[in-house]
Amino acid sequence: MTPVIALTRFRVAGYVASHRALQPLLALLALLAILYAGAVPAGQEIAATADSAAMLVPVLAWAARGLLDTEPDEQRAVALSALGGREPVSGLLAAFASLLVLAAIAEAALLTRLAGSPTLGVLLTGVWLHLLSVAAGLVLGALTSRPILRSPAVSTMALIFGYLWMLALSFAGARWLTVPVMAWMRDAHHGVLLEQPLLLTAQSLLWPAIGLAAYTWLRRTRP
Repeated sequence: MTPVIALTRFRVAGYVASHRALQPLLALLALLAILYAGAVPAGQEIAATADSAAMLVPVLAWAARGLLDTEPDEQRAVALSALGGREPVSGLLAAFASLLVLAAIAEAALLTRLAGSPTLGVLLTGVWLHLLSVAAGLVLGALTSRPILRSPAVSTMALIFGYLWMLALSFAGARWLTVPVMAWMRDAHHGVLLEQPLLLTAQSLLWPAIGLAAYTWLRRTRP
C-alpha cells in the first residue's frame, strides 16, 4: 500500500497547491455564512446539523471532482501503468481526505453558533451525518470527474442535476432509491432522526457503495 499512500499524498499536495482547492472552500464559507447568520436556538441543534450535512453534499462533490480533475491525463496514465488497478484508490483516498477537512470546518462552524452547550449526542450526530454527507459527495464528485466525463460542461451539469435528482427522490420518500438527504432534514426537524440510525445509515450508504463500484469499473475502461 506504500505506493498508493505516496500517490495519495502527492495528489493532495497538488490539489492544495492549485487554485482548485480554493473554489469549494470559498463556496463552503459562503454557505456557512448563510446557514449561521444567526445563532442556532437551543433544541434545534440536531435539525441544524442535518441541514448542514444535506446542503454540504454539492460543495463536497465539487471538491472531490476538482481534486480528481487536477491531475493531468498523462500523469494519471503513468500512475495507472505503475499501480494498475490500485491507481483509482489513491484518487479516492485523496478526495476523501480533502472532504473530511471541509466537513470538519462545517461542523466546527455549527458548534460555534449553538446557543447552548453541545452535548455528546449532538457531537456524535454531527460527525455521523457529516460522514454520510462526505460519502455522498465523494461518489457524486468521482462519477462526474474528468476520467469519467470528459466534457467540463457535461460534468458540471451532471453534478448539479445529480444533486437535484437526489433531492427530488428523497423528497418523494424514495429513501432506498437515492441518498435520502431530504429525509435527514425532515426527520431531524420532526425529532425522529435518531429513532432508527442503523436503517438511515444503510439507506444513506447504499447508493454511495454502488457508485463507488461503478466508478471503479468505469476507471478500468476509461484510464
